Amino acid sequence: MTDPEFWKLYFETLLEILTFLALLAGLFGLVIPVFPGLTVMWIGTLIYAIIQAIAGNMTWGGWLIFVVITLLMIGGNVVDNIIIAKHMLDKNIPWSSIIISFAAGIIFSLFLTPLAGMVASPVGLFLAEWRRIKDKQAAFDNTKAWMTGWGWSFLARFGIGIGMILFWCLWAWLK
Repeated sequence: MTDPEFWKLYFETLLEILTFLALLAGLFGLVIPVFPGLTVMWIGTLIYAIIQAIAGNMTWGGWLIFVVITLLMIGGNVVDNIIIAKHMLDKNIPWSSIIISFAAGIIFSLFLTPLAGMVASPVGLFLAEWRRIKDKQAAFDNTKAWMTGWGWSFLARFGIGIGMILFWCLWAWLK
């Protein structure tokens, strides 16, 4: 147990397992509308990069892959907003209703559970729209537009998250 190679391999393996778990947590967190899953994944790879750099294990290839992962995270967060906004703007949903929806999701996620936030967000939009237009069916249609936008956005972000994991695997395991 005093072999330095053993401890080097042990900590390297531990780092890779923890990073992979962070990546999976971010990926599956994408199911929750207000959870910044891609950002969580990126933070996991950032910590991995910092530790590898401190250990002297970062190559130009590692930095290049980290840059690609960073661009995927930024692109995924932008695409997310564009897809959802397009679906809501097509239904002429005002920003006030959108903000109420997101606030309901965040508040319920913080004080109850993320699953409660996932339900509260569309319910918040429905209630805001019902109050605004005073037509239950139209409010429901607007809520369906938000949910459709979220569904497409989820698929895009999930695909990008898978890409981030694949690039990290390339970086970590094919040194």
